[in-house]
Amino acid sequence: MKKFLYILVFLQTYVLSAQTKLKVGVDGLTHDHVGQILSSNKRGDIEIVGIAEPNKDLAMRYLKRYNLSESLLFSSLEEMVSKTKPEAVCAFNSIQEHLNTVKVCAPKGIHVMVEKPLATNTKDAKIMADLSVKHNIHLLTNYETTWYPSHKMAYEIMKNDTEMGTINKMVVRDGHRGPKEIGCSVEFLSWLTDPVKNGGGAVIDFGCYGANLMTYFMNGKRPLSVSATLKQIKPEVYPKVDDEATIILTYPTATAILEASWNWPFDRKDTEIYTQTSSIFANSKELKIRKGGRDASEQSQKLEPIPKPENDSFLYLTAVVKGEINPKNSLSSLENNLLVVEILEKAIQSSKEGKAVKF
Repeated sequence: MKKFLYILVFLQTYVLSAQTKLKVGVDGLTHDHVGQILSSNKRGDIEIVGIAEPNKDLAMRYLKRYNLSESLLFSSLEEMVSKTKPEAVCAFNSIQEHLNTVKVCAPKGIHVMVEKPLATNTKDAKIMADLSVKHNIHLLTNYETTWYPSHKMAYEIMKNDTEMGTINKMVVRDGHRGPKEIGCSVEFLSWLTDPVKNGGGAVIDFGCYGANLMTYFMNGKRPLSVSATLKQIKPEVYPKVDDEATIILTYPTATAILEASWNWPFDRKDTEIYTQTSSIFANSKELKIRKGGRDASEQSQKLEPIPKPENDSFLYLTAVVKGEINPKNSLSSLENNLLVVEILEKAIQSSKEGKAVKF
């Protein structure tokens, strides 16, 4: 009898776990970050019910690498969502293809999370936003930097510590040696270095991080103007897109300098926040604070882990879909990322025109 009860409890726990897992579809395998979701399936947080990828050779390589069944594979998103009925779809295709992901999923009530940025231009972004509102779905954008404990802590410090003062400058530096130099796949490079499919080069790939963070720390305020310089330092490697971008955002009382590059000698995702008397330095591994003006010393802060489910993109997606978290105005939110796309579009315009572009 006792053994029977143990088996019954186990079965109930298993069924409950299966019911609470989010059923997720994957749209595309050409983004090298797709390994994050393919490996997360093993953790048991989500259930991948289908993968849409027309490139059969690419798909089979990933299925073999992550020990996934070929039965998950479909040649189109339409077929995948029709047959598997996912609750949400995560897009790991080109930025240009995000629009189609939402066009297919939104009318069916399927929530969507795309890799950063939301879209290549404001026209596509608005269509996507309108579809999400019309069909009452969540449309999230995933950034690596969203899950850094240092950024969460920095935001809370600026919000709650009155000694810090208000932001008058942020400097955000993002990038690496270049996608080809660090060994990105051929499939990823084919659209990452395409001015239509990606919308640009470093300005899109890494400029979006700074625009996302500045919008978050400024609580969604729109800048007054955007000024940008885009360069091709390695035209022989990246002939179609910029590989170096400097973007300046001006606000009534603050300035943001966003340095996006495929030419750093090392990988970096650094954020510096300055007020009249204080500063914060944050990246994936550390948080340093300096308060009290010129004679103050810099103090390292112990990074506090972000509590679940706000510490992980797929746990966060699950909580949002299940109504446990309201993503409004968060780093992943639609409000934030519509503005990010507008900032990037105006940055490209500014570089072409050689002057600041007003909002």
